[in-house]
Amino acid sequence: MTGTGVATADVLRLAEEQGVRFVLLQFTDILGVVKNVAVPVEQLPKALQGQIMFDGSSVHGFARIEESDMLLEPDPATWVVLPWHQTERGNTARLICDIRTPEGGPFAGCPRTALKRVLAEASEMGYTMMAGPEAEFFLFHLDPEGKPTLRTHDHGSYFDHSPIDRGELARRDMVITLQDLGFRVEASHHEAAPAQHEIDFAYDHALATADNLVTFKLVVRTVAMRHGLHATFMPKPLEGINGSGMHTHQSLFRGDTNAFYDPEGPFQLSRICLNYLGGLLHHARGLTAVINPLVNSYKRLVPGYEAPVYVCWSEGNRSPLVRVPARRGRGTRLELRSPDPASNPYLAMAVMLKAGLDGLKQGMEPPPPVNCNVYSLAEGERNGYNIGTLPGTLEEALDEFLRDAVIQEALGEHIVGRFLDAKRKEMESFRTQVHAWEREQYLAIF
Repeated sequence: MTGTGVATADVLRLAEEQGVRFVLLQFTDILGVVKNVAVPVEQLPKALQGQIMFDGSSVHGFARIEESDMLLEPDPATWVVLPWHQTERGNTARLICDIRTPEGGPFAGCPRTALKRVLAEASEMGYTMMAGPEAEFFLFHLDPEGKPTLRTHDHGSYFDHSPIDRGELARRDMVITLQDLGFRVEASHHEAAPAQHEIDFAYDHALATADNLVTFKLVVRTVAMRHGLHATFMPKPLEGINGSGMHTHQSLFRGDTNAFYDPEGPFQLSRICLNYLGGLLHHARGLTAVINPLVNSYKRLVPGYEAPVYVCWSEGNRSPLVRVPARRGRGTRLELRSPDPASNPYLAMAVMLKAGLDGLKQGMEPPPPVNCNVYSLAEGERNGYNIGTLPGTLEEALDEFLRDAVIQEALGEHIVGRFLDAKRKEMESFRTQVHAWEREQYLAIF
């Protein structure tokens, strides 16, 4: 797990001590899909020197065929032995990598590098971003051919302790596996919808958190499959019930001091926190395409299912976009409630941080908090509070993304171009499909 303090010199020693036979060099494409190159442990010294090359033209959004050679640069701090790959013939370890060009420079299309660039900007301003996500997921049965279904024996709701079924047993094993990998799991529970679950792990530096999210998804899917289940981070797999979010708690630290806390400030929040909050709200529509990246994401972002659609904030209640949890002191933080777990963790962290930093630079003041249930307000009442709304479709979100130069800067020109290409193709594919709803509505009538 990221943050273990493993240095390059330690990795070779650990590989021998832990009986490692193969090493997976992992990274994500622009969409957040995990890719890896497996090398025998004999190639580990070469890998640690950043000399393993792969074909970037075969990875979504990376490079054109005529400029396809890419190098993998492993981060030694991400070394772990994967529990499900331990055998008598040797174990398999994992390293998360940055992508570099053949000349050795950072590759502009690497999502992890994009986040590191925004983190460096925060560091120059004297801040470190801390983040803690709550990634929800669904567990469904597989059919006899091993394909995912929408079937579940689970009829539980929020915090239920239902009769033991495969879902509950799988979640227990997920927690154990995460702990074996070094995660500090804080809680796990059933979520509001049937078959929906959540596992929370400790707040950490933003890069470590993004790395851990990549590992978390891998663990959840792997353990689910071993229980004959399919785990999905699709935001809204079923209509009529809550979708899966990835509420992201975040704060800025100066050294060991939480820069968001001020015992003398409004609501005991510092000017830094309020300006950061102002930045999140100001750029909320522009960053939505990145943190809610699928056509399906906008089936979740609708009123009535606890998903935030209104651009405002509160001290306590969970209907606005941003909530300030009750803890103060070192635990002071903001909770952005709109991200979903289909987003690329590196790009999501990058745009959230960039929005907050812009709020600091511009001295953006948030509006007064809205502490009533925003879902219950009539449109005229929301207008009276000057409450905006998030984009209602991926197409609208991309339009807002294109209007927001600050959010585009967080990703860089290369990622912006490839991201837009991928999302436009997704929208066109969806637009030209004939869906079951259309047949049910129109086939017998027209």
